[in-house]
Amino acid sequence: MVRVRLTYFRELMEGEFGAARAASVSRDHVFAELDDRTVEDALEAGIEPREVWKAVCNAYDVPAARR
Repeated sequence: MVRVRLTYFRELMEGEFGAARAASVSRDHVFAELDDRTVEDALEAGIEPREVWKAVCNAYDVPAARR
Protein backbone atom coordinates (compact mmCIF):
# COMPACT_ATOMS: atom_id res chain seq x y z
CA MET A 1 0.00 0.00 0.00
CA VAL A 2 2.81 2.45 0.79
CA ARG A 3 4.26 1.80 -2.66
CA VAL A 4 1.02 2.85 -4.35
CA ARG A 5 0.98 6.10 -2.40
CA LEU A 6 4.63 6.72 -3.23
CA THR A 7 3.92 6.06 -6.91
CA TYR A 8 1.04 8.53 -6.80
CA PHE A 9 3.29 11.07 -5.06
CA ARG A 10 5.82 10.75 -7.89
CA GLU A 11 3.02 11.27 -10.42
CA LEU A 12 1.89 14.42 -8.61
CA MET A 13 5.44 15.78 -8.55
CA GLU A 14 5.96 15.15 -12.26
CA GLY A 15 2.55 16.56 -13.09
CA GLU A 16 3.28 19.75 -11.18
CA PHE A 17 6.92 20.32 -12.13
CA GLY A 18 7.71 18.12 -15.12
CA ALA A 19 10.01 15.11 -14.87
CA ALA A 20 13.38 16.89 -14.78
CA ARG A 21 12.39 19.63 -12.36
CA ALA A 22 10.53 17.18 -10.09
CA ALA A 23 13.71 15.14 -9.79
CA SER A 24 15.70 18.26 -9.00
CA VAL A 25 13.21 19.50 -6.39
CA SER A 26 13.20 16.05 -4.79
CA ARG A 27 16.99 15.87 -4.55
CA ASP A 28 18.09 19.46 -4.06
CA HIS A 29 15.49 21.54 -2.22
CA VAL A 30 15.69 21.41 1.58
CA PHE A 31 12.29 21.94 3.21
CA ALA A 32 12.07 23.51 6.67
CA GLU A 33 8.63 21.89 7.06
CA LEU A 34 10.32 18.49 6.68
CA ASP A 35 12.84 19.21 9.44
CA ASP A 36 15.41 20.52 6.93
CA ARG A 37 15.25 17.44 4.74
CA THR A 38 14.96 17.00 1.02
CA VAL A 39 11.97 15.11 -0.37
CA GLU A 40 14.13 12.03 -0.85
CA ASP A 41 15.54 12.22 2.68
CA ALA A 42 12.06 12.71 4.16
CA LEU A 43 10.63 9.72 2.32
CA GLU A 44 13.62 7.62 3.31
CA ALA A 45 13.09 8.68 6.95
CA GLY A 46 9.57 7.28 6.78
CA ILE A 47 7.59 10.50 6.48
CA GLU A 48 4.32 9.75 4.69
CA PRO A 49 4.23 10.82 1.03
CA ARG A 50 1.05 12.80 1.75
CA GLU A 51 2.91 14.91 4.34
CA VAL A 52 5.83 15.42 1.98
CA TRP A 53 3.42 16.52 -0.77
CA LYS A 54 1.86 19.06 1.60
CA ALA A 55 5.29 20.51 2.36
CA VAL A 56 6.10 20.76 -1.35
CA CYS A 57 2.76 22.44 -2.04
CA ASN A 58 3.29 24.97 0.74
CA ALA A 59 6.83 25.80 -0.36
CA TYR A 60 5.94 26.18 -4.03
CA ASP A 61 2.48 27.74 -3.62
CA VAL A 62 0.74 24.94 -5.50
CA PRO A 63 -2.89 26.01 -6.01
CA ALA A 64 -5.45 24.34 -3.77
CA ALA A 65 -7.09 22.63 -6.76
CA ARG A 66 -3.91 20.63 -7.39
CA ARG A 67 -3.12 19.75 -3.79
